[in-house]
Amino acid sequence: MPNYLAPGVYVEEVSSGSRPIEGVGTAVAGFIGFAERGPVAEPVLVTNWTHFTRVFGGFAEGAYLPHAVYGFFLNGGGAAYVLRLGDGEDGPAPERRAVVPAVDDKRPAFAVRALGSAEEEISVTVAEAGEAGEDTFRIDVLSGGKVVETFDNLTTKRGANNVATVLSRQSKLVELEEARSGALSAPKKGTTTALTGPAPAPKALSATEYVGDPVERTGLGGFEAIDEITMVAVPDLMSAYQRGLLDADGVKAVQVALMAHCELMSDRVAILDPPPGLNSQQVRDWRTEFAGYDSKYATLYWPWVQVMDPVTGNRVSVPPSGHLAGVWARSDEMRGVHKAPANEVLRGVVSLQTVISRSEQELLNPLGVNCLRAFPGQGIRVWGARTLSSDPEWRYINVRRLFNFIEESILNGTNWVVFEPNDEYLWESVQRVISAFLQRVWRSGALVGRSPQEAFFVKCDAENNPPESRDAGNLIIEIGVAPVKPAEFVVFRISQLPQGAALEE
Repeated sequence: MPNYLAPGVYVEEVSSGSRPIEGVGTAVAGFIGFAERGPVAEPVLVTNWTHFTRVFGGFAEGAYLPHAVYGFFLNGGGAAYVLRLGDGEDGPAPERRAVVPAVDDKRPAFAVRALGSAEEEISVTVAEAGEAGEDTFRIDVLSGGKVVETFDNLTTKRGANNVATVLSRQSKLVELEEARSGALSAPKKGTTTALTGPAPAPKALSATEYVGDPVERTGLGGFEAIDEITMVAVPDLMSAYQRGLLDADGVKAVQVALMAHCELMSDRVAILDPPPGLNSQQVRDWRTEFAGYDSKYATLYWPWVQVMDPVTGNRVSVPPSGHLAGVWARSDEMRGVHKAPANEVLRGVVSLQTVISRSEQELLNPLGVNCLRAFPGQGIRVWGARTLSSDPEWRYINVRRLFNFIEESILNGTNWVVFEPNDEYLWESVQRVISAFLQRVWRSGALVGRSPQEAFFVKCDAENNPPESRDAGNLIIEIGVAPVKPAEFVVFRISQLPQGAALEE
C-alpha cells in the first residue's frame, strides 16, 4: 500500500481479481510432406493456397502434400504449418537456374530459374522482338525442345513490359532471380540457355526423417514448439511407400510416432491415412493386424478421395487427411469444436477410390475406421466420427477435441495464479474465472445439462487443498464437465395401431 504524506485526493487503479479465460484456437493444422521447393525441415506458417505456392511451389508429381494443403483450404481451413521433407535424393538438388549473357558478353544480363519439375528439360531462347528496338527482345521457353511459352516485346526497363514483371505474372515454367544490383542488362539475342541439370537418383528414406529431433526442431520435433497446432497429418507418407522410398515397417513406425507425438503434446489429434487401393476387407485386415493402433489422439479415414489435378486435368487419387483437416476447421467455425465433424460434405472431391455400402461400414465403424460415403443427391460426406481408442469415454473425435480446447484454454488463461498467495481469496478467484469460462462453453451447446450445475463443477477449497498440500506448494482445482455426444445411431420405432386407437388416447 502506498504512503500518503501530503493532504490531497489520490486515485489508484486496483485489480478486480477477475481475469477472464479466452478460448484457444482449434483449427490450426500441421502438415509434413514433399514439395517442389522451399525450406527443408523448418515449419512455415501459411494462411492460404497462394501463400503456400509462393513458398513451396504448386502441385508436383509424386507429392501429396500440395493436394492435402489445397484440400485443407478449400474445405474451410484458415492456417497451417507446413514442414517440407527432403525428397530422399543422393547429393545436391539438380541445378535449376542459369545466367543469360548480356549483349557485350562481359557480364550476365540476368539469371533465370526453372519452376517446373526436375524431370523437365527447360531452356530459354532470346530472340528478336516483333517490334524491333534497341532494348526490346523476345523470350521463348522450351520444354523438351518444343516452344511452350512466348513473351514478346520485353524490355529490361521499368514498365508493363519489364521482363521480370511479365515472367512473374504470366510464366508457369520460369522466373527471373532478383538482381543483386537491382538493375538488369539487355540480353544477347540468338542465345539459348538450358536450365535443366541431371536428375538425382532416389534413395530409401527412414522413419527418423519423419520423426525428426525435438532438439534440432526437425520432423515432428519441429511441431513440438508450436502450441497452436491442433491436428497433424503426414499425407506423403503413402507417397514414399508407393515410390519404394519407405517400407511397410517404416510406415507403421512413422504413424506410431505421430500418435505418440499427439499423446505427448496432449493438445492435438493425428489424422492417419490408410494405404491406397484397399477394399473393405483389406482395410479391415490392415486395421486389425498390421496397424492395430489404440489411441484417443488419432483418427483414421477411408477410402482415398479422387480430385482433379489442375496440372494434368486428370483425376488423381489422394489421401483424405488434408481434406478432412479442412472439414474439421469448417465445422469448428460454423458450429464449434463440440460438434462432431461428420455428415459434412467434402469440397473438391469428385469421387471416391472405393465406393462402400452400409453393410461394409458396419464391419469398419466399430474398429474406429471413419468411412467416406457417396449419397445420391447429397454429395460425398464424412460418415464417421470416431477415434482409434478402445476406451468408450474417448470414442468420439469431438469429445477428445473439446477436452483439448478446454484444457488448453484453462492452461493458458490461468498462468497468473502461479506464485500467488495460496489462500481462500485465491481459491475463490480461480473458481470464479474457471466457472465463468465453462458457463460460456455450456451456453455454446458443448455441455449437457439444463443448468450450469448439471453441466460442470469446479471445486477449489480447503477440502482438496489441505495444509500439507499447501506446504508442498500445490494448488488443486478439480473440474468436471459433461460433454455432448453425437447422435451416431438415429432409431425411429414405428408400429401399427388398431383403427381408432390413436383417437381414443
